[in-house]
Amino acid sequence: MSVADTILADLNVSRETSERLKKLADLLIKWNPRINLVSKSTISDLWTRHILDSAQIFHLAPPNASHWVDIGSGGGFPGLVVALMMDEPGAPQKVTLIESDQRKCAFLRTVLRETGVTTAVLTARIEQADPQNASVLSARALADLPHLFDFAERHLAKGGTALFQKGATWKKEVSAAKESWSFQADVIQSKTEPQAVILKVGELESV
Repeated sequence: MSVADTILADLNVSRETSERLKKLADLLIKWNPRINLVSKSTISDLWTRHILDSAQIFHLAPPNASHWVDIGSGGGFPGLVVALMMDEPGAPQKVTLIESDQRKCAFLRTVLRETGVTTAVLTARIEQADPQNASVLSARALADLPHLFDFAERHLAKGGTALFQKGATWKKEVSAAKESWSFQADVIQSKTEPQAVILKVGELESV
């Protein structure tokens, strides 16, 4: 069994979702030499480093969220993966991807078109995009936590949930954020990286 098939089996997703995620992987390999969607060194480990890493946040969000917004979507991680899981139980009703790089947006739209998934792609800077009133806000490898909270203040609905994937420095970032923000944060161990976590943040308010 291939790495892709093993991961898809572990995710326990439908055949339709599996085909969409395989199409994403194929297109990423095809486009990456021209656009650098992800680091070249991670392409050989694409299914674990990017697809599984993104899919693991799907079930951490409140089920059937009215509007999931992914900021700084880049090559589509994690937001595009969430969008491609649209047929899975508990999937969000609507997904929006915000990315400022037009070439990366072209890639995102190509994947969506070729997989038959309807998702909004906004070509805009996060701080300039219209407030999205997101019930779920996600980001991966985008900015430090205080900066992410600035984005969340603009785009996250009151009572919404933020899911931020963070690396080894997450404890320092949480401490820094507490100087200017009040929030609740659950820390979930990443399935793909020993030192990485997903911060599930709620009750966010500036102080």
